[in-house]
Formats: sequence, structure tokens, C-alpha cells
Amino acid sequence: MTAAGGSARKGQRQPRKGQEPLASQWWSQRFTAVLEGYGLGPRMERGRRYARGGRVTDLIVKAGRLEARVQGSRARPYKVSLRSQAASKAQWRELEQLFSTRLGWAAQLLAGELPTNLEAAFSEAGVALFPRRWEDLQVRCGCPDIAEPCKHIAAVLYVFAHQLDDDPWLLLAWHGRDRQTLLQALQQGASGQGGSGRAGGAKAGGDGLGSEAESLPPWWPAGLRSRPDPRLQPPDPLPPDPPERALQRLGPLELPGAPPDLQERLAEFYRRLVAEPPTGAGPY
Repeated sequence: MTAAGGSARKGQRQPRKGQEPLASQWWSQRFTAVLEGYGLGPRMERGRRYARGGRVTDLIVKAGRLEARVQGSRARPYKVSLRSQAASKAQWRELEQLFSTRLGWAAQLLAGELPTNLEAAFSEAGVALFPRRWEDLQVRCGCPDIAEPCKHIAAVLYVFAHQLDDDPWLLLAWHGRDRQTLLQALQQGASGQGGSGRAGGAKAGGDGLGSEAESLPPWWPAGLRSRPDPRLQPPDPLPPDPPERALQRLGPLELPGAPPDLQERLAEFYRRLVAEPPTGAGPY
């Protein structure tokens, strides 16, 4: 870790071709599911192959930014950068207060796991833990391909998802808090330097832990897991915007014998499906 607001990591474990999934943990699978839900077509699949081929090097994670080099068809690797909106200072103060009152979160992260209700907590603070739309990302690649995303950009995102398997802290670093900074803030709160009561994180009586827990850093009692909070349920996924985005990415459909207005008929079907989902189905 290098900067207070982010993290720089080089030389992380690379995906091995044909030997393991790119994402095996629920949070990295969620990240790849979000990516593939953008309806970006075959470019994401080509990016997946590039990721498996070990073409992504020097991936650096900073607050609101990913940077990497990707070996393409030319001798010199292409520079790739992806920007997103990191959580603001005010939003992180709110998130740190939640961390200080839920002892299990930091303990799970230190054990290499992402709390299952963390996405909902970020949503409560007005932050999307995973980028909800492709337009939430600003991407740039040095290759001559004008399409967005090119396979090099897609490869960086898949490698990032793969590295989240081993280090879920990278996801928080992308949002502006690396491991050292967050743990330091929680430790200060536990010692009473960050405030008092629930906001400071030192008083854990509300969780039934007693005065003994007051002298412990928030992440220490691994056996004291936070109680389920019905308010922090995983948010429903957003529908595509526009609903027919997947069709737009596919381009014109040239099917033998198809009616000339097939494209518009399918687009209308997508719009109705989002507006009036079947009973018992999700948002789309």
C-alpha cells in the first residue's frame, strides 16, 4: 500500500489458462456478473481470453482508478486506465461509523472475506460498491481500436476481479480506503480519538459485548460476528438502461426470413419486460 487514499499493487497472482475460474468468491463473481450485465457483447469475451493469457501486467489500484499494461499485437504493451467515482470523505465517515459498530466486518476482511451485506451498506451511504452502469466508468487505452471497451480494457477488469478473490481489500482501495488507512481509522475510533458513542466505535454495548470489548480494536474478536441487520439487504440489480442495450450492442440482426421490423419488435419486448416483469421475477 502506498497512498493514504488508495493502494498500488504490482505482480499479483495472474490467472492460469484453463486451470481455474477467473472469479471464485462471491464478491469477484458479483463484479464479473455486473460487467457481463452491461450487454457489451463479444468484446468482454475477448477480454476474458486476454486475461487468461497473462497479457495484463503491472495492475495498480488507486482511489477511483485502475492502471495497467496489456500486451497486444504490437511489441510495446498498451497503457490502460479506468476511472470511477470514489466515495467522498463524508461518505467514508458514514461507512467508518458502520464498520466501528459491526465488529465482524473488519474481522472478515482480515480473514480474506468480503462481508455479504457490505454492498447494501455502501448503497445506504450513497455509494455503489460495484459500478452499476458502463457509463460509470471512464476508460482509456493506447490501442488503435476506437470501440469501447476494447479487449484490453475488458482484460484489465477481469484480472482485477480475479485479484479480488485473494484480496477483497482492493475493492475498498478502489473506493478510496486502503487496508492500512481504514484499520487505523477504526483503531482511533476504538481508543476514543474519533469521537464518542456509536460514531466513535469504542462503545460496543449496543451489541451486548460489554466493557471488555472497549479496549479491543474493532477487528480483534473474530468470534463476535455482527448481528444481521434487516436494513442491509443486498440491493436489487438495476435493469439495463435502455432496456434494449443488449440488442444495440449486437447490431443489425440478419436472419433469413425475419420480418423487416424484427429489431424494433425485440426492442419493444425488452422495454415491456423491464416495465412489467413477470410475477415473482426480479426487476428484469
